[in-house]
Amino acid sequence: ITLEALGDALDLKDAETEGHSRRVTAYTIAIAKKMGLQNEEIRVIARGAFLHDVGKISIPDKILNKPGKLTVDETEIMKEHAYLGYKILSKIPFLAEAAEIVYSHQEKYDGTGYPRGLKGDQIPLGARIFSIADTLDAMTMDRVYRPAQSFQAARKEIEAWAGRQFDPGIVAVYLEMPDNIWEGLRNDISGPNPPFAAKV
Repeated sequence: ITLEALGDALDLKDAETEGHSRRVTAYTIAIAKKMGLQNEEIRVIARGAFLHDVGKISIPDKILNKPGKLTVDETEIMKEHAYLGYKILSKIPFLAEAAEIVYSHQEKYDGTGYPRGLKGDQIPLGARIFSIADTLDAMTMDRVYRPAQSFQAARKEIEAWAGRQFDPGIVAVYLEMPDNIWEGLRNDISGPNPPFAAKV
């Protein structure tokens, strides 16, 4: 209930990405299960995935909801959301491990991400899984600046960025999973009673 309340608060703050946290959590869980991770580790990862953008609560509305391109200064403020989310969650004992995923969710496998420029296995496993799930959802949902693309197009993009943005080992696992898995999960999440709370 606490997690869902935080997620709902973020959806109210950032209407464009409504439902994103639930979908990306479902996708992250599916990949983690395919990797054979233990249930407790999956629960931690799911919490981090669901709350990855909670730091945006601290970002000014005029930046978060700006219709045009952000300035350099505004971009730097927006980038603070990963650390701000970490600060919020690390104070809550049962979310301390998930906070590390929130802190690292914008890192890239080749070290070009932010806020710490972590590389390869320096990035928590949950954040490396989440990165693929996040791109999958971002590409396959409508945005103000572009229409949704297909799951097949997302698959090609993720495969192309293996070893740069994404962990190539996790990409290999993702590529083994058929696209109808993602379509089914998206439909479940959009339904009247999304099967979410029990998973995190």
